[in-house]
Amino acid sequence: MLPRAAFRAALRIRPALAAPRIAPIASSRQWTRSYAKVGKPKSPQMADETDKTRPNPVNPAQQPEFTETSSAPAANTTPTSHTRPRPASANATVNRASEQAQGAEEELSGPKSPAANTDPTTESADAQPQEPQKPLPDLRFGIPSTFAEEADRRAKRDPNDPNDPNAHNGPNASADEAEHPSFGGAGGRELPKSAYETSTDRRRNRVANWGYLATLLFGTVGAAYAGRPWESDEEEKAHPDIANGWTPGLMYARAAARINGQKAYYTEPTFQKLLPDKDKIPGGAPELTLVLSLEDLLLHSEWSTKHGYRLAKRPGLDYFLRYLSSQYELVIFTSVKSMDADPIIRKLDPFRLVMWPLFREATRFENGEYIKDLSYLNRDPSKVIVIDTDPSHVKLQPENAIVLPKWKGEPGDKGLVAMIPFLEYLAMMSQTGQPVDVRKVLESMKGKDIPTEYARREAKLREAFQRDLAEQKKKSKGSAGGVFMKSLGLDAAKSPGMQLGDQNISQGMSEGKMMIDMYRDFNIQNYQHLDKQIRENGDQWLKEMAEEEKKMQEAAMKDMKAGAFSWLGAAPQSAAVPSAASAPEAATAHAGVPPSQTK
Repeated sequence: MLPRAAFRAALRIRPALAAPRIAPIASSRQWTRSYAKVGKPKSPQMADETDKTRPNPVNPAQQPEFTETSSAPAANTTPTSHTRPRPASANATVNRASEQAQGAEEELSGPKSPAANTDPTTESADAQPQEPQKPLPDLRFGIPSTFAEEADRRAKRDPNDPNDPNAHNGPNASADEAEHPSFGGAGGRELPKSAYETSTDRRRNRVANWGYLATLLFGTVGAAYAGRPWESDEEEKAHPDIANGWTPGLMYARAAARINGQKAYYTEPTFQKLLPDKDKIPGGAPELTLVLSLEDLLLHSEWSTKHGYRLAKRPGLDYFLRYLSSQYELVIFTSVKSMDADPIIRKLDPFRLVMWPLFREATRFENGEYIKDLSYLNRDPSKVIVIDTDPSHVKLQPENAIVLPKWKGEPGDKGLVAMIPFLEYLAMMSQTGQPVDVRKVLESMKGKDIPTEYARREAKLREAFQRDLAEQKKKSKGSAGGVFMKSLGLDAAKSPGMQLGDQNISQGMSEGKMMIDMYRDFNIQNYQHLDKQIRENGDQWLKEMAEEEKKMQEAAMKDMKAGAFSWLGAAPQSAAVPSAASAPEAATAHAGVPPSQTK
């Protein structure tokens, strides 16, 4: 049998002239059997036309090669003779295909030496030598131009060949070549970049160039507009160091200021004044402002697999807020978003003892950090104290800050309550009528534990006060004027003078009480009175505040609906709803005389 590879090689050879369809294929020594045509038998006895499941049998009379006599080994190996003559062209084609098949069989017939396997196959003598393959073009920049190859072919043509219609023969051949030179070189010369550009690339580059020009034009016009002079007095006051003028430096400074002003919408606090003016607050406000952080100072948050997410309120927080609410303008300033922090603050302070809650929207965003800029509070910096647990939150005004360690949720913590005596002393000093700069006081406490240092200073001051009081008593006891005044019933210690609540300051000092002691007694009385009112009337206050808040929500909803359907006609006027009572007002109403009012 012919090997399968040789058979495939024979089938791949395309004959020069196709043989007629009627010419039979000559049998070779490899092809030992001729295949018969299976068709419908002519004998009706050997086929059952009604049975469609069985194939039609073969008629032995028509195809004797499938009979038992023709299936002998000798008959299978002997070439079949053809009775019909073949054309000479068909015989040549068949002989050529047979010779090529035999050559392929000999090449693949068996193992050969390594040299024979590695040597290149020799071609026939009349075969033309193949040209070396040229390097493939670089398609990274597009499809290259074919001008160079056409010019190379034109250069290889014989100009005197009369059979070549494209040959430049004649006296004008050199002039024609000069008028149509080759582009990009020929052979292995590198083509210019333009040879790889298509019409689409050129159109795209042209559109891009126009886009660059338009961007440059609009950028120049926009920069000139942004650098225009200030249009209002407010802009000039906001940028006093940048004057008007058309010099490049001033224009650049104004443009940069306006661009930064647009960026400030996302990085600066929401309002320039986070707190209203004190003279516009009903009932007024205390002299000093105390800003408190929320996270890790007033509460601690933690998460565990057993309990999930939980919040813990710091021990003594209720006492801290109620005691200092009459002495300070309390502000809670947190870097948490309002939608998350507002419900927590309502739980911590249900009676609104904290006047102003401020959230993340009131912070400054800088270098990935939320900073509490006290300059936006609309308060005198010398009268503002901020207590926080993160130094980065108060890095713009560190002189106003008291940075405490973070509370980790310990149930017996007293760090917050321990700050009350120091804060109480500052509040007392602010009400004496003398100007007090809290920044200088905090500077003296820098690097020290404030509760411990203040207790040491107060004890030292108390020793000096008791010593001076003893000396004064000795002088007044032996004086004639003092004896004469007592004989008339005019004791200076019992005479009416400056009052702090229901206490006489002169009488208290004669009894050995310092000013801070009498002020502390007054604050304790206020706290006890407020605590009593909260226990007796707290539920009623919460109910009233809930009703007022509900009215405010209904009024806001009514205004929103009126604004949404105002295009149908005139919007109805909404009634004004009073705001909820603040805690300082409630404290003032139920605590009697405020501490700032002394006689």
